[in-house]
Amino acid sequence: QVHLVESGGGLVQPGGSLTLSCVASGTVYKIHNMGWYRQAPGKQRELVAIAQSDGIPNYGPSVKGRFTISRDHARNTVTLQMNSLDPDDTAVYYCYSRLMSRTHIAFSNFWGQGTQVTVSS
Repeated sequence: QVHLVESGGGLVQPGGSLTLSCVASGTVYKIHNMGWYRQAPGKQRELVAIAQSDGIPNYGPSVKGRFTISRDHARNTVTLQMNSLDPDDTAVYYCYSRLMSRTHIAFSNFWGQGTQVTVSS
């Protein structure tokens, strides 16, 4: 069984910084990509950032220049450094990965349970 476990959410003031981390554990065999989506109340889930297998990151338009994603292939982890946070960044952040497990030899999408990020003074 595969698990994506997030950490690092919390409350931060506008203009502040926060770092989110996610580790893929369990019967992980091969990871295609890892990244983050977010969902604010009353809004659709949207892409924040994805670290692709070729190392090229993709960012959502609202976070470009403020957020940085990095991936540790050896540790099956992905980290999101969030700077210059704005109240509009308030949302539940979900770790995402498209990966193959040892028990099911096909790529599938996996999600973490989510971690709350609140930007407020």
